[in-house]
Amino acid sequence: MNNDNPNIIFNPLISSIQKVVLYETRSRLYLVGSNNRETRFRLLTIDRLALNRLSIEENANEFNNLEIRRFVSSLTGSPKVTSAYGVLGFVRFLEGYYLILVTKRKCCAHIGMHLVYTIKDTVMVRVNEVTSQRPPHPHEERYKRIFQNIDLRSNFYFSYSYDLTRTLQYNESAPRYVGTKLNLAQDEPLPDWNTLTNNVAQAHERVDYAFRSVSRKRFVWNAYLLQPMEGIMHKDWLLEVTHGYVSQSCISIFGRHVNVCLIARRSTRFAGTRFLKRGANFKGDVANEVETEQIVSDGQRLCAFTQMRGSIPSHWSQDISKMVPKPPIQLDICDPYAQTPSRHFERLLFHYGSPLIMLNLVKKRERRKHESIISKELQNSIKYLNQFLPPQHRMKHIHFDMARQSRLSGGNVMEQLAVHAANIIQMTGMFYKAHRGSEISFQTGIVRTNCVDCLDRTNSAQFAIGKCALGNQLERLGFVKSAKLEFDSDCVTMLEHLYEEHGDTLALQYGGSQLVHRIKTYRKTAAWASQGNDVMQTLSRYYSNTFSDTEKQQSINLFLGLYKPKLNQPIWELQTDYDMHNAFVPSTSSASITDWVRHKVRECLPFPCADKNKLVKELFRVHSNGLEMIDAYSNYHQSFKWTDLSEHIEFEISQLAARYMPTYRTNYSPFQRQIQPSRKARQNPSMTGQSSTGSMNSNSSSSNEGEDSSSDEDLSASFAEKESKQTETAEPAPFTLASMLPSMQQVYGCTISPPPKQSMAIYKKYVQMGKLSSGGAQPTQTAVAQREQEHAKMMRGIILRSLSDYGTDSYLSVEPPTVPVKSQLIYAEYCKTPRNFNAVPKLEGSDLLYRYVQQL
Repeated sequence: MNNDNPNIIFNPLISSIQKVVLYETRSRLYLVGSNNRETRFRLLTIDRLALNRLSIEENANEFNNLEIRRFVSSLTGSPKVTSAYGVLGFVRFLEGYYLILVTKRKCCAHIGMHLVYTIKDTVMVRVNEVTSQRPPHPHEERYKRIFQNIDLRSNFYFSYSYDLTRTLQYNESAPRYVGTKLNLAQDEPLPDWNTLTNNVAQAHERVDYAFRSVSRKRFVWNAYLLQPMEGIMHKDWLLEVTHGYVSQSCISIFGRHVNVCLIARRSTRFAGTRFLKRGANFKGDVANEVETEQIVSDGQRLCAFTQMRGSIPSHWSQDISKMVPKPPIQLDICDPYAQTPSRHFERLLFHYGSPLIMLNLVKKRERRKHESIISKELQNSIKYLNQFLPPQHRMKHIHFDMARQSRLSGGNVMEQLAVHAANIIQMTGMFYKAHRGSEISFQTGIVRTNCVDCLDRTNSAQFAIGKCALGNQLERLGFVKSAKLEFDSDCVTMLEHLYEEHGDTLALQYGGSQLVHRIKTYRKTAAWASQGNDVMQTLSRYYSNTFSDTEKQQSINLFLGLYKPKLNQPIWELQTDYDMHNAFVPSTSSASITDWVRHKVRECLPFPCADKNKLVKELFRVHSNGLEMIDAYSNYHQSFKWTDLSEHIEFEISQLAARYMPTYRTNYSPFQRQIQPSRKARQNPSMTGQSSTGSMNSNSSSSNEGEDSSSDEDLSASFAEKESKQTETAEPAPFTLASMLPSMQQVYGCTISPPPKQSMAIYKKYVQMGKLSSGGAQPTQTAVAQREQEHAKMMRGIILRSLSDYGTDSYLSVEPPTVPVKSQLIYAEYCKTPRNFNAVPKLEGSDLLYRYVQQL
């Protein structure tokens, strides 16, 4: 966006600190950071004797390999050495600071030439040395344990060259503003890149720019830990990490590999656990807000689609004082002018453009009002706010009761969701970028999916939208003619596994257990034997919400810096954390309540205002695209060091294509439905990774149309009941090769038939001859009579005639054979034959032929 000039290229800066070594002495901490090649070094010194404060000094100069070796050898004593891959930041509780380092990492995905890593292990190092003799504060260790409840080894991701907090569309847009503080109404933007000549000698000369992006702090989970480092240290020291889910898989299209990457970013605003964080706060930040981006690439072209999930943006909660499975839903604050939803939707318009499509999966009809309370609140808010938007940019509301549709006879939820998904993608579009100078398309607007928890139903709906988006992405890349993809094909099976892991990860982070209702539940392909696992998942989620969510919420508040430790009021003694997440600040704006969308945002619609006004920290021109700071090719391939092929991320992802391919197949297209094996019981998905369905309830699924009180937990039981009735009436056929595999006639066009008797007799004689020539099959200690009897039995019907007699020839001496006189005469006549093979034979009438050729 903002740049249609193919001669101007913007390159993100690659961090010059990708490896860190910590040297610990009694009075100092020395951090030595180096680039990936270990040719450039930076030095950081931290004073450990400073009491309860952080004293950091950075050497302004860069060191080479020899200089840094001299410095390390000059350190007195034997300092403790710790190798790491980045600094996550500093944290302080009651007494002194702690340094957090990433000690283990693993490459899990790549976006173009940019590598994405997941954190596998971290270490906390005490910075301030205890100098006094007084004992440490008793709450210090408890705060440390609460802080470490946030497991940094699972689902935290970072990249040295790619901004994971932003969408691909934003990262590929051209910069418009430079600086950390931006005022869209007053600041002057950069010149128009489309008409800029850049003072080049030739008209089509390439011009490269390097920029350092400004991350979206909403998705930076260690932003509070990095605050002591900002403004003091070089920007490459600041390693920002995101939380959520990142995974990449591969589709093998007749040998050509197409990568599919799924990135989920969890918001740090109003973050928490299931029952403790519901609805939204006064700033419009909703609970369980996750932005999911689906990126498809064939190595040169990129295509991305973004969607999101989040709680209903109103002030509502559930009373968890009583231990019941479903606490009642109540509206805490009346918001007649929809000010909280307006702040939430205005932010979505700023970052994603229009239209905003709300896919509401909450129930409408219930005997006893439960979910319908917040469903009605959302619908009224959208209806009220749409009055003040232009008709072409108004929000769309789609209500879809998945539980009700699943209970209808023959109602396949995925087929009905596919219709909505196709309309949604047609309205929003997708981001697409190919080589330089080619046409670029953008996504305008976003689909926002929600149910009550934004877990089970939401994940299945997002998979249905992602499946439709994948078909359109592959169609845009030219791999398929139709955007409709078949279920049970390799392509859709791969995507289903990604979304299953995506849903399980987010459910564990927010709800405390894996998904209860999965995609197969709503497809009505669930196995009855998997019902027991879902009972365990339901109990696990109930236990987590009842007993461990409070401590988990305290860890999140402490990690994000929402609560700063105090001596007089520990975090575990607070009755509520309402004030931490709902700091009400009166608005000083003179704008009317009905003018809830800023003028600058309305000007950019339907395009996102954030993408059209991209902000960067630094921007400068480089005169060579081979500089290390922007050389993504070398950073990706790392040709300067020995690398095992099996450890390369591209090789790992290419091997994933075989995971979703059945062992026996006749069609190698990943887009056609494959022959599936007969139904059999599945094991626990937590052990095997397979999907599980079913539920703990077995209530009747029949209900009146006007009064619908069944819950999602009834779905699996009704499916299992129907399935058990079918298995009682018809006994399953036994497993045979003929029933599981296609016939040889279908695959190769021929069949195997038994040989005739005459051929078998000849074959048996050859077998006997083979046994005779190899000495037979009898044991060595067999009696002479028995051996002769066996020999005679084998020789029965076999007459061996010698073709020649070599006499007493051996390897010591050989007698030449006697050549008959007739053969000698034939050879003598052959020797008299002339050897001039190149001479052209003289044929009769050749002169006449030569004259004829000359006349042509």
